[in-house]
Amino acid sequence: MSRQARLALAVLGGAILIAVLMVVLRSRPEEAPRDESAPLVQSVPLARATGPLTVLGSGTVQPSEEVTIAAQISGRLIYVNPQFREGSLVGSGTTLFRIEPSDYQNRVSAAQAEVAAQAVAVMQASEEARIAKEELGRFAQRRGASDLAAQSIDSNDFASRFLRPRELEGAAGPGASSPEPPNRLATREPQLQSARAARQRALAQLADARLALGRTSVRAPFGGLVRSETAAVGKLVQPGQELGSIVSASSYEVRVSLTEREAALIPGLLESRSSRIPASIFLDYGGRKWRWSAHVDRADSILDPQTRTIDVFLRVPDPLRGGVSTVGGNAGTAPPLLLGSYVQAEILSGSDKPYFQIPVEALRPDNTIWIVTGGTLRIVRVEVLQRTDRVANVTMKVAPAKGARVVISPLRTPVDGMKVRTEQPQAKPARPKTDG
Repeated sequence: MSRQARLALAVLGGAILIAVLMVVLRSRPEEAPRDESAPLVQSVPLARATGPLTVLGSGTVQPSEEVTIAAQISGRLIYVNPQFREGSLVGSGTTLFRIEPSDYQNRVSAAQAEVAAQAVAVMQASEEARIAKEELGRFAQRRGASDLAAQSIDSNDFASRFLRPRELEGAAGPGASSPEPPNRLATREPQLQSARAARQRALAQLADARLALGRTSVRAPFGGLVRSETAAVGKLVQPGQELGSIVSASSYEVRVSLTEREAALIPGLLESRSSRIPASIFLDYGGRKWRWSAHVDRADSILDPQTRTIDVFLRVPDPLRGGVSTVGGNAGTAPPLLLGSYVQAEILSGSDKPYFQIPVEALRPDNTIWIVTGGTLRIVRVEVLQRTDRVANVTMKVAPAKGARVVISPLRTPVDGMKVRTEQPQAKPARPKTDG
């Protein structure tokens, strides 16, 4: 064997020997305890809410009463009230505009003259009827005298049957018939009635003329806000032509759409004679929130076919009175409730059904929440009564234990009964409470 081969075998043998010695003489690693720490979650106390539940909604402010102002007669405008302008307030009975009255004054004068003429005709017909009655009375007296003379003739006298007039034959003797009544035309009663009817027609025409003259001045039926107007001095108008519209300032309405579940929380909502259910309206204006008192006026008993919701109408009395600031203090000039504005609504349900109010992030997609009691996680199914952008009002079949907390942070694989650790969430700036 060559010298190089022996050297290679020696090096290989030494390497094997060193490796064996390292394996035999190595130190055993220290065994560390297994890390079985529970996941850390954020949670908040789960507390039962007290008092009636407030049903939340939103809607648009709309008028409760609105009337279209139009002319009832034709003519030219000679006056338009300066307050009859879009956005202005007008009082009840305020003259909005006037139509030129000359033509209608002439019609009244002509109608008055016709009434006077018909009054004379009635007097004349009445006098003629009186004279006709007197003449008929005298004629009846003469005829009665003739009948008396005819009755004095002996009925046994054969000659008298031929000597007396033929018209006396029926009146003579017992069983004679009474004379026929005079013809009505002879009494001139129909002529008198015709004259009186003509006078009544003239009086009706006079009333129409006066009514048309009164319509030359158009007044506001109630006090309110002018929503639109197109009147101008010199404008020629026709009957029925729209010249503007006025919205009643006594109250506004807000239509709020509620689900069937939310509507069921308000007892007596769909009853026709339910008592006034209190509510509040909130408007964001100038960076502040303002509140107006309201009440439920009525509820539509027909479901909306598209949204499957129930429309509830809230009435806001005296909406032009400034609202109340929800933050208190000197909040500046209070604005009126703006027509057409989008507002939030709160309706006091009046129901004392217990519920829990939790942060909306604690509500899981399958309507469950995670409750921690004594470091153990429980998955509980709940019934959602109401949900907003910040909180959710829920009920559950089994009341949680005292001191239970609800998890608001996510978990990768939550399992009912698993151990968890809880920590307090970082404090956030306090939000002003809604004045409800």
